[in-house]
Amino acid sequence: MMIGQRLYRARKAAGLSLRELGSRLGLSHAAIKKYEDEQATPSSGTLLKLARVLNVRTEYFFRPETVSLDRIAYRKRSTLPKKRLEAIEHEVIDQIERRIELENLFSAPPVLPFSPVEGLPVSVTDFTQIEDAAETVRKVWDLGYDPIPDLVDVLETHGIRVFMIDANTNPKFDGLAASVNQIPIVVVGSNWPGDRQRFTLAHELGHLMLANRLAADLDEEMACNRFAGAFLIPRQSVIQELGAHRSDIEPKELALLKEEFGLSMSGILYRARDLGIVTPAWRDGRLKLFRIKGWHLVEPGKPYPAEKAHVFEQRVFHALAEGYIGESKAAELMKMSLIAFQTVRSLEGSDVAACQ
Repeated sequence: MMIGQRLYRARKAAGLSLRELGSRLGLSHAAIKKYEDEQATPSSGTLLKLARVLNVRTEYFFRPETVSLDRIAYRKRSTLPKKRLEAIEHEVIDQIERRIELENLFSAPPVLPFSPVEGLPVSVTDFTQIEDAAETVRKVWDLGYDPIPDLVDVLETHGIRVFMIDANTNPKFDGLAASVNQIPIVVVGSNWPGDRQRFTLAHELGHLMLANRLAADLDEEMACNRFAGAFLIPRQSVIQELGAHRSDIEPKELALLKEEFGLSMSGILYRARDLGIVTPAWRDGRLKLFRIKGWHLVEPGKPYPAEKAHVFEQRVFHALAEGYIGESKAAELMKMSLIAFQTVRSLEGSDVAACQ
């Protein structure tokens, strides 16, 4: 890829206009446009400034791998401004390019390709079948009925790439799913509480497993929500913890189940209703109480721990140990300065899993 297209992507990922980037460099927007259109080539000094302003290493402008996102689906796309959508997409592309470049260093693919598990129904006509589908995936993946402590690792192991972005300033961003070279990817906010991350990841897994299986009268989003809940806490576990029928459930019970299974208190209420443990009217009354207390926005107690996207970082050090790359390349892949990378390598730095 030429420098111009790389520059365009980095500018979009930074959310900067031509004029904004030019003003930070002391250049006109027309000069930046010429660089992007390959009508002029920035000097080495200008490239260094561009790298600093756009928060990339200079090697980024010469990276050979090129990818594009296919079948992009935002869970709440319509509420996001176009500028932020573009920034998210270009940020994700950068992460994917680094991942592909890294994985291509290995003689054998480090991850098996994704495919829906065997035994799923050809046609799903009711929500009970979705419960069965979630349990089938758990069985084939040998997850049993216990809580899943590291959902990112489970998805990555089965060929789904998970990426995280800083979405602190974008509360309307609620996840992204797409594919690159027929590899499914899911993107969540790195700053989200873990239960929100996990539900989004399980929801997108539902889309992948239920694709082309749902009857026309079943709402796909509702179906994937049902799948997500059933995958995170299967019905056998819900009934074992709550019982087959309840006239009331204490909020503390919900909080303890959330702590154990990583599904929100509200999500567990839905599970109890869906499985007939409580009546729809009782669940609706509890949700009203949640809204009165503000729990529909922030649930009480400590947030569920965020998921860790450590697979990329682990493979960087794997490649380094095998001599596939040197320290400089490893630092570039992790978007760190060489000095910062050396500090991390020596185990003197803090956790950098978020550097992916």
